[in-house]
Amino acid sequence: MIFINSLQFARQLDAQDPLKKFRELFYFPMIHGKEAIYFTGNSLGLQPKQLQEYVLNELEDWATYGVEGHFHARHPWFHYKEFLKDSVAKLLGAKSNEVVVMNSLTVNLHLLLVSFYRPSEKRFKIICEYDAFPSDLYAVQSQAKFHGLNPDDAIIYLKPRTGEYTLRTEDIIQAIEEAGDSLATVMLGAVNYYTGQYFDLEKITEAAHRSGATCGFNLAHATGNVLMKLHDWNVDYACFCSYKYLNAGPGSVAGIFVHEKHFVRLGRIPQFAGWWGNDPETRFKMTHTFEPAKTASAWALSNDPVLSMAALKSSLDIFDEAGIENLRMKSEMLTAYLEFVIEEVNRAAMQKKTLQNEPVHIITPKNKHERGCQLSLVFAERGKEVFNALAKQGVVTDWREPDVIRVAPVPLYNSFEDIFRFGEILKQQLMHEQP
Repeated sequence: MIFINSLQFARQLDAQDPLKKFRELFYFPMIHGKEAIYFTGNSLGLQPKQLQEYVLNELEDWATYGVEGHFHARHPWFHYKEFLKDSVAKLLGAKSNEVVVMNSLTVNLHLLLVSFYRPSEKRFKIICEYDAFPSDLYAVQSQAKFHGLNPDDAIIYLKPRTGEYTLRTEDIIQAIEEAGDSLATVMLGAVNYYTGQYFDLEKITEAAHRSGATCGFNLAHATGNVLMKLHDWNVDYACFCSYKYLNAGPGSVAGIFVHEKHFVRLGRIPQFAGWWGNDPETRFKMTHTFEPAKTASAWALSNDPVLSMAALKSSLDIFDEAGIENLRMKSEMLTAYLEFVIEEVNRAAMQKKTLQNEPVHIITPKNKHERGCQLSLVFAERGKEVFNALAKQGVVTDWREPDVIRVAPVPLYNSFEDIFRFGEILKQQLMHEQP
């Protein structure tokens, strides 16, 4: 498609958008009496308008039934995680028995590493990104220490080539092959939080398995954002959160994926156990010996946080109606238009100020298969100043040290007009014009 940087064109694209109705299902922050241009769903998704009803229903059932709500609520609490599995499985490209909603993100990562990072004297190394989100780094470092290892010896950090921002797939695979039979597991963020790069999960998993290692991913920035086929790609384990693209609210419940091939070893796989991971057929027999459920639920520990799960269900029902494939198609179009608008802004600024280099550099891959809906922008100068100016004019983006503004047009609720207006405000800032 040939894009045009105009309000009329942006509104034309919105009028033709088959998913446009979903924008009306979310609350937008108000800044200076107007709806914000909200581009931070990669950090905290907007609140679905129906979320309050979903949570209120559970509060009403609690008031009505007390403890009997576990069995007599509209969605009986004892089985609540079961109401989420099918929807989550669609987003991950998984089977329903391979997913379970539970706990919080980093807690789940630790629980998975207990099972899938099993270092030996010879095979003890972990591969992760050098610029992974700090929580991931702390998790793998502490896991190495827990096993009596020096993280400096146990962890292989992947760094981009000099002068580059993103990792090349061939370099990741080369690092895996070079680690060889010293490699215990690969654990990467499926979409890098800083650059927005979406890794080739299938090829990375294949390479890890050729080396005899397990392979897992943190899907915090991938779930509800990109298309995945975790089951078909033979991924061993993964964890995800629900407060970003899944719109379940700050600190909301998280979840895991475990490939069903591992279920035949349940009872022999090292894992931390809790009553809610026990086989539901024998759970109320209150036995002294843990009998794991024959699904990913074996990794569950505690009672379902129903209010948090209800918030998540309110969003998952919207995803079910919209369809992740349809959302991905719109996402690719939104991001392509955003890239075009930024290039137009660069061109205008360079002409007016006779610049030799672009004032805004997009470090997210241009290939649509290697990115989600986030574009990460590095500014030649005044980056933090531009970020603050955008905020004052009602544009909610995200600043990440040392020099990146993350911009994420989310297909469920962002529009092409949002992108055009963002471009106009950005151009004013680059040219030092008054709005």
